[in-house]
Amino acid sequence: MKIERVTAVTGELTAALERLLPQLSHARLPTPDELAELVTAPACTLLIARDPEIVGMLTLATFRTPTGFHAWIEDVVVDEAVRGRGIGEALTRAGLERARELGVHEVHLTSRPAREAANRLYQRVGFELRSTNVYRYKHPHE
Repeated sequence: MKIERVTAVTGELTAALERLLPQLSHARLPTPDELAELVTAPACTLLIARDPEIVGMLTLATFRTPTGFHAWIEDVVVDEAVRGRGIGEALTRAGLERARELGVHEVHLTSRPAREAANRLYQRVGFELRSTNVYRYKHPHE
C-alpha cells in the first residue's frame, strides 16, 4: 500500500471518487472542474491510498486566520472492501505529516459518533476529543 499526493485529475481518480464518496456521505460528486480546482488549490492536499488501485482518500485543508495557521482533515474514506488493514491510519498519518511540513501546529477533524472504527483510529493516532459545539449552516437552494 502506498500513499500519494494527487497533482492531476485522471480518469482513474474520477472513477475512484465515484466509488468511494458514496461510502462516506450522500453529498454530490464534484464536477471535473471542481475536482481540478481542488487538486490545484494551494490550500488543499488530496491524498490517495493505492493497493494497487485507489482504495482510499483524505483531504487536508489549510487556512490562515488572525490566530494562526490551521488545518482540517476532511472526507476520509477507505473502500469498505479493504477496511481494517491500516489504510485509514496511513492516510491520517500522511495528512498529519503534510500539515507539519506546511507549518501547521494543530489539525482538527470531525467524525460522526456512529463511525466507531474511525473514532477509535483518530484517538489512536493522537487526536483528542474536544468538548465543543459544531454548527453547520447550509445556504437554501435557489
